Amino acid sequence: MTSRAAEPSTRRSAGIVGLAVIASRLFGLVREQVFAAMFGAGKLLDVYIAAFQIPNLLRDLFAEGALSISFTTLFTRTWDREGAKPAWDLANLILTAMIVLLGSLCLVAIAAAPLIVEVTNFGFHHVAGKFELTVKLTRVLFPFILFVSLAAAVMGMLNARFVFGVPASASTVFNIVSVIAGVAGAYAFDPLARADPLHPVFDERALLGVCLGVLLGGVAQLAMQLPSLARLGFRFRWRLDLADPRLAELWRLMWPSLIAAAAVQVNVLVNGMFASEINGGRSWLFCAFRLMQFPIGLFGVSLATATLPAVTRAFSRGDIQEFGRTAADSLRLAWFLSLPAAVGLAVLARPIIALIYQHGHFSAHDTLQTARALQAYAVGLAGYAAIKVLVPCFFALGLPRTPLRISLIGIAINLGLNLLNATVLGFGHVGLALTTSAVALINFAQLLYALRKRVELGPLGDWALYIGRCLAAAGVCGAVAFGLDALAEHATADRWLRSLGLILAIAAAAGAYFAAARLLNLEESGQAWRMIRRRLPFPPAAGGS
Repeated sequence: MTSRAAEPSTRRSAGIVGLAVIASRLFGLVREQVFAAMFGAGKLLDVYIAAFQIPNLLRDLFAEGALSISFTTLFTRTWDREGAKPAWDLANLILTAMIVLLGSLCLVAIAAAPLIVEVTNFGFHHVAGKFELTVKLTRVLFPFILFVSLAAAVMGMLNARFVFGVPASASTVFNIVSVIAGVAGAYAFDPLARADPLHPVFDERALLGVCLGVLLGGVAQLAMQLPSLARLGFRFRWRLDLADPRLAELWRLMWPSLIAAAAVQVNVLVNGMFASEINGGRSWLFCAFRLMQFPIGLFGVSLATATLPAVTRAFSRGDIQEFGRTAADSLRLAWFLSLPAAVGLAVLARPIIALIYQHGHFSAHDTLQTARALQAYAVGLAGYAAIKVLVPCFFALGLPRTPLRISLIGIAINLGLNLLNATVLGFGHVGLALTTSAVALINFAQLLYALRKRVELGPLGDWALYIGRCLAAAGVCGAVAFGLDALAEHATADRWLRSLGLILAIAAAAGAYFAAARLLNLEESGQAWRMIRRRLPFPPAAGGS
């Protein structure tokens, strides 16, 4: 078909998505940095994180998981087999059903907010007013789910038609609007902050303004994608038919991945339940995992977003060899990029946290506790990124229950290890982060084993040699990062000079990794560099690969 001829390469598409993800993650860090400086790690920041947790969890499930993966698969299949008109008709059907069903879910959740907070944050009763404020703000933020879910469906349509940059940039718009509107709302609602704007002290009223700003950001995330969809020829028509078999097919594809495609997020939710017993624990874990989301999104989500349409088309053509090559190619690149990121985050955890978060009411003690959590999360970074690549492959094969089964096993292990940590080991929030990393690696190993039984991904010996060389190069990266940061710390106590030294240490460590990779004959070093060069939607130079 003509659409296939225009299909961009997987790695070029991943580069486009990767650029947008970089911007999204950076502005996401800015958003959390601003909110952490405003409220500090403690009661108010814990409340914001808890109130936003369920909507944000479902955001990850939908925007980077179940709905996006399932809808992209179904929409692509319909377009390729039946044409444009049936595909747009399917889109109208699904969007209408989402408005009705998710709107109803929001109303039920608003009414049941006390029960939701009781289940997910039972430890908040230990601090006066903390539980009640969380219930109030949960009700404010829950409609966010409707807007972000619609945005995920629109993203799926755009990705299926090879439009990657705009939908991947939508979350950047969300972050920008959230910060601007949230800070403005904080000052508007809190007269105490307005009394001394240069040295403000924010209270519960300011937190309400922040939450309203975040809700407005969700609306903006949807709105900015609609013009691109209209240019493709889509026109929304209300079409409510809950008995349509295509909805049942979407649900059949989607419900397993509500757990499977975001098992890490489900485990983070469980960890949060245990962390609610520690005042500040939620804040430390959240800030640490926010930094983890940067490489996960950049290496895992961007590759997965571009891989799904490619493997779906390969399977529909019956080309299992191409399916395997595409999956293995994406998996190798995910490991090549995530391993040095994990080492770098572990080695530089404390100075990175201090640079980003230690402002305003976020103290040095908060920095230390957050850095310890980040080091624990870094252990599983490569597993997180690889899961993002592997799960879509099972959807393309029509086997969504395989990752579901594996994720259920992982959730059970996570719960058991958390109980062990809380009742016996006493590792606190660091133990919760280590458990999440362990479960991510276990889930990755099971997914890889299951996929290898169906698709040729290359000899195990070659994979072992490849990962060993990546680890060796990552070791060089970590040594350079540690040495240069220690040198900068010894040379100066000035905050700005230390920050400059940290940035130079990160840049030098990245260069050392690529140099070591070239010496170790890792061809992904050149491929990753070309992916970075081709991240913009411009045609490559003549003769370029």
